[in-house]
Amino acid sequence: MPEVRIAAEPRNEFGKGPARRFRREGRVPAVLYGHGTEARHVSLPGHDVLLALRTANVLIRLEGLPGGSELALPKAVQRDPIRGSVEHVDLILVRRGEKVTVDVPLQVTGEVAVDGLLDQQLVQIAVEAEATNIPTGIEIDVEGMEIGTSVHAGDLSLPAGSTLAVDAELLVLHVIAAPTAEQMEAGLGIEAEEGAVAAEGEPAPVPDAPGAAADATS
Repeated sequence: MPEVRIAAEPRNEFGKGPARRFRREGRVPAVLYGHGTEARHVSLPGHDVLLALRTANVLIRLEGLPGGSELALPKAVQRDPIRGSVEHVDLILVRRGEKVTVDVPLQVTGEVAVDGLLDQQLVQIAVEAEATNIPTGIEIDVEGMEIGTSVHAGDLSLPAGSTLAVDAELLVLHVIAAPTAEQMEAGLGIEAEEGAVAAEGEPAPVPDAPGAAADATS
């Protein structure tokens, strides 16, 4: 995996007020930790961070730090729930040759048999890999898979240098029978019937008693 170089600036101000100011200036507060060192607080250019985080498990080389550049992986990312902008990043230090455990996206290709329906249980899987050689994704070809076919974690073809960090029997996906038109109609009929029963069970509105309006306005 290629490195993404980002210029980091040490920061000595903490709390919500300084964090808001950093964001107004287009920078993202971040914390760098790991390898038994004390946490270091930095700020990063927001646009560069946003672009880097488009790649899963992106390897970031932080430049401009006292003592020289450092390699790091994103550990936790906080985003604005509405705008999607990055609010804060936790980064963990890594070294070349060091093994790390990360979640890698699963990429499904192909189409199952025409009478089948793909039921995907997992969209990512935990693997152990070298920090500088983390796979960007693991491909699963489901082309022509018949009903009843299952793929477990142990069936995945992992890139060289990667090993599973989960139980090999963990179900990743399987192919089930697609519902027939009759089954779908029956299901819709049951929902409609349940809705009608619920409506019948609602109490009828009670009309206002004569003179009630007059009493209320007096």
